[in-house]
Amino acid sequence: MVAKTKYHHGDLRKSLVSTATKMVTEDGIEGLSLRKLAERIGVSRTAAYHHFTDKNDLLCAIAEQGFQQWHKQSSEIFSGEQLSNEEKYRNFVHSYIGFATENPSLYDLMFGRIIWKENNSTQSLKKIAYASFNYQVEMTQLWQEQGIIIQNENTLRVAQVTWATLHGIARLVIDGIYAQENQIDEMCECAVNVFLNSSH
Repeated sequence: MVAKTKYHHGDLRKSLVSTATKMVTEDGIEGLSLRKLAERIGVSRTAAYHHFTDKNDLLCAIAEQGFQQWHKQSSEIFSGEQLSNEEKYRNFVHSYIGFATENPSLYDLMFGRIIWKENNSTQSLKKIAYASFNYQVEMTQLWQEQGIIIQNENTLRVAQVTWATLHGIARLVIDGIYAQENQIDEMCECAVNVFLNSSH
């Protein structure tokens, strides 16, 4: 019997999301249910359903948290004053792949078919996901203005192709096609060099 724990309203939602994120990391998306989650943190199923209507609602909340984490990480890269623009770009590429491969289940939720293919995203998830991509478009425009990446291509298309390249590398690693760290680093470096040299 799990001891019931008292939570304030906002604290319980936060605890549900953070514990669910850990459960997804440990056992994958299939291993998560609202019942198991409630048991794990010691609250009733009713309390869990008070915050999330179903498993999909909970998965969207976990994905939102992932976007918040990535946005914080990427913002810190671009606000670093000690680095050149090229170094920031390099760090961005390596950090994206690092984030994806260190959090594969979370990355699957953020960018995979479970939520997006079936059009199961909540409005709040759509909002943060689109804001995250818009941020990358803004950064792409800045990189073009700084002259470090190609300038005579449409900014949105360059942002999409950059993202598609990084997503492709991330998927190759997550799916086990490439597993050696030196190969992953070399692919990241190659991507950086291709995009930076495209401006010349």
